[in-house]
Amino acid sequence: MSDDIRKLSQRKLSFLQTLKAVAWGFFGVRKKSGHQEDVAKLNPVHLIIAAIIATLVFVVGLVMIARWFIGQAV
Repeated sequence: MSDDIRKLSQRKLSFLQTLKAVAWGFFGVRKKSGHQEDVAKLNPVHLIIAAIIATLVFVVGLVMIARWFIGQAV
């Protein structure tokens, strides 16, 4: 089992390419061929870290927008 994890962690895409794939996933626009290529090459460790970062940025962005709107209403 640990050999499988090692093999998966040796995949080729860089962290920035993984961030790009996660961003496309957030928007929901991705060609099937690009998705299949990403699945074959994404490093699962990079994918988890990128997804956590993207989620945090998204939530903080929403909170900032909400505070701005509340500040405008007062």
